[in-house]
Amino acid sequence: MSEAAWNSKVTCAVQPDSPAVAPASTADAAGPVAVRSTVAPWNRGHPPAADGADEADALARAVVLADPAAPFAPSWHAASAVASASALATTRTGDGTPRDSSVNALSVPGSPDRRSAVRSCAVSSTTLAERLGHPPNAKLLVVTCDDLGSTHAANVAVYEALRHGVATSASLMVPCPWARDAAAQYRGEDVGVHLTLNSEWDTYRWGPITHAPSLLDGDGGFPRTREDAWDHADLDEVRRECRAQIERAIVWGFDVSHIDSHMGTLQLRPEFFDVYLELAVDFGLPMRLENASSERVAGFPYRSLAEEEGVVFPDHFVVCPVGARRRIERALFELEPGVTEMNLHPAVDSAELRAACTDWPGRVEDHAYLCRDPSFPDLLERAGVHLIGYRALRDLQRARR
Repeated sequence: MSEAAWNSKVTCAVQPDSPAVAPASTADAAGPVAVRSTVAPWNRGHPPAADGADEADALARAVVLADPAAPFAPSWHAASAVASASALATTRTGDGTPRDSSVNALSVPGSPDRRSAVRSCAVSSTTLAERLGHPPNAKLLVVTCDDLGSTHAANVAVYEALRHGVATSASLMVPCPWARDAAAQYRGEDVGVHLTLNSEWDTYRWGPITHAPSLLDGDGGFPRTREDAWDHADLDEVRRECRAQIERAIVWGFDVSHIDSHMGTLQLRPEFFDVYLELAVDFGLPMRLENASSERVAGFPYRSLAEEEGVVFPDHFVVCPVGARRRIERALFELEPGVTEMNLHPAVDSAELRAACTDWPGRVEDHAYLCRDPSFPDLLERAGVHLIGYRALRDLQRARR
C-alpha cells in the first residue's frame, strides 16, 4: 500500500452524549469526547495541545478518520484459524462490516492478499537482521522497560534507564494514574504502548479510559487475571479501549514505537489477538510476540498470522521475571542470531513503590542493573550484542507498505 493511501483527514469528534474517555485517576477528565475512529496511521496528524488547552480539546483535535480506501483486511483471523483450518478468511468492508471471502484471494491477480503473500515470500529468504541492515548472523537486542506510568517510582527509573542506562525502549501503561506524569517527562525516547486490560495488584487499582462495563471487576478496576478478562470482556469494548489507549498516548505527544500486551492478555486468546493484530496494522506499529514454542499452548499460529499481515516483530522474546538479572545473564550467553527482546521492570526505591508492589525489591534490582551495574554492558560486549530499539522495526514495517 502506498503512503498516499494512508493520508488521513482530521475531524473534530466532540459528541455531548458520548461516554467520557478520561483516565479514572486524573482530575482533568476528558469530558464528552468519543474516540470513534483511528488516529492517523503512523502517528501523523496529531497536533500538539496549545498551552492551557484542556485534554478534551486536545483529544478532540486529534481524532482522525482513516482513509476508507485502506481498511484493515486480515487474510486469516486467529479466531477463524482455531475454529477450523479450512475456515473462510474474514475481512472488513470499507464501512467496517464483516463479510466472508469465498474466493481465494491468492488466485486473483493484483488482489491485496496476493500482493501481501508475494511480498511475504520475497522477504522470507532474508532474515530480519538483514532487512534492518545488519549481517544475517548479527545478534540484535531490544531492552525494554515495561510499566512506564504505573508509579512515579517507575517513571523515574525507566527514563533514567533510557537516558543513562542500557535500556533501548519502554512501554507505557496509559490507564495508570502516573501515565500523565510520564507524558510530561517524555523527551522523544523510544516508547510504545503497553496495552492494558488487567489491574493485578491488590490495593493499587486502575481501570479503563473508555466506557467499558465488561472490563470492570467487582472492585471497580480492570480484572486481576487474564482468565477473568477472557471470560467476561466484550470484544467491541476491548477494541475500543485498546484503540483509545494508543490514541491517548499520541495525543499526549508520544511518538509511539510499538505495541505490546500487559500480562499477554491480548496475545494468548485468538479472538483477543485479532484485536491486537488489527491495531498493529491500523497504526503501522510492530508488536511484541512470544516465541513460537508458546503457540502450542495458545493453540493458534500467531506469528505466521502477524507475518501475513506485514507486521514486524522480534525473532525471539526472553520472558524476564521482576528481578531479571540471573535470567538475563543466562540468556545473553544463549542468545541466538536475529532480533531478541528482553523486558525488565525498573523502579526506584520509595515508600510509594513499597506500598503498591509486593515485588518491589525485584523492581529496584532491575533499575540498579540497568543503570549502575557495569557487568551488564560488559556482558553485552562479550556476547557480541548490538543494541537497537523498536523504532528500527517500525521504520522497516512502514517502508514495506
